[in-house]
Amino acid sequence: MLERHEVEAFLTLAEELHFGRTAERLHVSTARISQTIAKLERRVGVPLFDRTSRRVELTAVGRRLYEDVRPAWDQISAAVEQAISTGRGLSGTLRAAFVGAAAGQLLAGVTELFRKRHSDCDVLLREAQIADAIPWLRAGEIDVALDTFPVEEPGIVMGPVLVSEARMLAVPSGHPFARRESVSVEDLARTKPLRPGPSASTLNEMLTLVGAGHGVFPVGAQTRRYYARPDVTYVVLDDAPPLRWGLLWRADGATARVRAFAQAAHDLLHPGTA
Repeated sequence: MLERHEVEAFLTLAEELHFGRTAERLHVSTARISQTIAKLERRVGVPLFDRTSRRVELTAVGRRLYEDVRPAWDQISAAVEQAISTGRGLSGTLRAAFVGAAAGQLLAGVTELFRKRHSDCDVLLREAQIADAIPWLRAGEIDVALDTFPVEEPGIVMGPVLVSEARMLAVPSGHPFARRESVSVEDLARTKPLRPGPSASTLNEMLTLVGAGHGVFPVGAQTRRYYARPDVTYVVLDDAPPLRWGLLWRADGATARVRAFAQAAHDLLHPGTA
C-alpha cells in the first residue's frame, strides 16, 4: 500500500519532471523527493523515471502508473474535501424533524435565528410521528430531531434540555378523572394507559382512542393548547416529573451545522446564558 507522501511525490514529479520544482510544490527538500521516489521504485521493482543530468522523463511503466493513479487520487481528494466541507462547513442543507405542533413551532423559531446567522445554510423541516425520529436519524434521513428526553439509544446524542413542561393526563371527557383538577401517578396506575403501537402511531390517533374511551394517555401541557378536543379532557399529573424536550443527533453526525443549530436553539430559548 502506498503512503500519501509517496503518491503525492510521484504524481507531482510526473507532472513537473523536475526534482527541484516538485520539492517546492510539496514544501520538502529535493533530497526527500529523491529518497521517496527511489523507495517507491524499489517497491514497484522497475524504474518509474529516466533521469539524466539534463532531464527527467517517465518510463513506460511510470506513465501507465500515472494514468491509472491520477484519476483515482483526484477522486479520493475530492471525497475528502467534501467530507471536510460537510463536517466543518456551514453551507448546504440541515434537515430537522419535530414531533407535534408545539415542537414544530419551536423549531420554526430556531430555524429563523439559525438562518439569520448562517444565510448560506438552508433548513428543511419535517414532521415526524412518535416512532419516526430515531429511525430517521439512524438512516441519515435527518440531521437533528426535537423530541422528548431521555433517549437511551446507542449512538444517539442528547443535547441540552431546551424546554420543560408539566405532565398532564388525557382522559375521555366522560371519565371520572375529567371532573378533577389533578390526578396522581398512583391514580394513573389504576387506569388503562394507552401506548403507541400498530393501532395508534400518531398523537392524533392516540387522542382519538382516548376520546373513544379506550384508555388514557400521558402528554405534555402544551397538548391542551394545540390539540383541544371536545371528547378529551386534560388533567394535571401533579406528582409526575416534568416532560423535557431537546435536540437529538447521531454521535457520528455532529457536524458544524448541527452544532450551530443546537446553539441557535439554546440561544433562542435561553437568551443571555452561556
